[in-house]
Amino acid sequence: MCHMYYAYILYSPSKDQFYKGYTGLTPLQRLERHNLQHSASTKSGVPWKLVFYKTFDSKSEAIKYERFLKRQRNRSFIESLIASDENEFIR
Repeated sequence: MCHMYYAYILYSPSKDQFYKGYTGLTPLQRLERHNLQHSASTKSGVPWKLVFYKTFDSKSEAIKYERFLKRQRNRSFIESLIASDENEFIR
């Protein structure tokens, strides 16, 4: 079995903000690390909720998609992506 990588989106209800990232951990493992305040960039938004992820076979593909997500400044685009079939996260 090959290693999987993920691009993901977290949501902070307290800040009403999204955070986009990529990881080689599972998305839920990465969420736990964010909520344990292991990342300076997300400490102030705890607790975060996982709202989206997409799986990739390579780290470079996941990073490329993360960059695409970070370029999206339109909140309605992110919200529609979360609601789309592209979202592999089962709520």
